[in-house]
Amino acid sequence: MVPVTSTNPTDPSTPDRPLPAAAPETAPVRPAKKPNRWGGCLPWAILLAALLVGGLVWKFPAFQAQAELGSAYAARVGCSCRYVQGRSLESCQSDFEPGMELVSLAEDPATKTVTGSVPLLASRSARYAGASGCLLRPED
Repeated sequence: MVPVTSTNPTDPSTPDRPLPAAAPETAPVRPAKKPNRWGGCLPWAILLAALLVGGLVWKFPAFQAQAELGSAYAARVGCSCRYVQGRSLESCQSDFEPGMELVSLAEDPATKTVTGSVPLLASRSARYAGASGCLLRPED
């Protein structure tokens, strides 16, 4: 009789070599990620934008004060030019100081009022008062 063992007998017809490994389930192949060239700059850009907005908010009262002053000056000079000297409103804008390109003039002939304004910041009016010349109207 043949002794009983717990191992499988080897088949003499097959050589001793390892069996091929089963192929693992293949995952979908993802394309390689392109490096993001803004990845390193994005935090700096956000910081710069925040500083710029902070600076504008900090300086806004100064911008508004300059706009208020410029519009009051333009209204007074425009009114004197138009109603004291009798010139056209378009020719009066040539009397402005350099740097006042944003200030525009508008007139109301019925009340003899000229309004100087800086868009979105300030607007002031001056009214012709006869012998007293042109007077700025009080702020509303």
